[in-house]
Amino acid sequence: MTNKSDQISELDINAIMKMIPHRYPFLMIDKVVDIVLGESAVGEKAVTVSEPHFQGHFPQRPIMPGVLIVEAMAQTAGVLVVHSLGGEATSKLVYFMTIDSARFRKPVVPGDMLRIHVTRKQNRGAVWKFDGKAMVGDALVAEATFAAMLVDS
Repeated sequence: MTNKSDQISELDINAIMKMIPHRYPFLMIDKVVDIVLGESAVGEKAVTVSEPHFQGHFPQRPIMPGVLIVEAMAQTAGVLVVHSLGGEATSKLVYFMTIDSARFRKPVVPGDMLRIHVTRKQNRGAVWKFDGKAMVGDALVAEATFAAMLVDS
C-alpha cells in the first residue's frame, strides 16, 4: 500500500526525456500523470496525423500500429520504474523482455488522445512485470502484459 507522499501528479516531456533515451520519432508518450511510485502510472499521447508511421500504415485510413501502442505502454512503465528508483536508476536502461496476451480492440487514429495505464504486477530484483491498458476515452483499445529488465547502460 502507498501513502500520500508516494503520489506524484505529472511528468512533462522534458522530465520524460531525462528518464528514457527515446526521441522523436520513437518517443511514444507526451506526459505521464497519476503516478504512484513503484505501483502505477498513466501515460498520455496526443495522436497526430503528422507522425511518420501514418504515411505508410494504411495511408488512406491512418491507424496507429499496435506495436507502437505496446511501445507506449513500455515507455510509460520505463518512466515509472526510473522515477520510482530515483538515484538507483542512474545510468540504467529499461529493456523489454516479454510481451504476453497482447490484444488490440479498436483502431487508434489521428485526433485521439491515447491514455496508457500501466500497473506493476510484480518485481524481483531488476525484473519488473506490468499489466498495460490503452484507452481512448472510455474505450479499451489495447491491452498487454509485459516484462522489462533494468540493465546498465
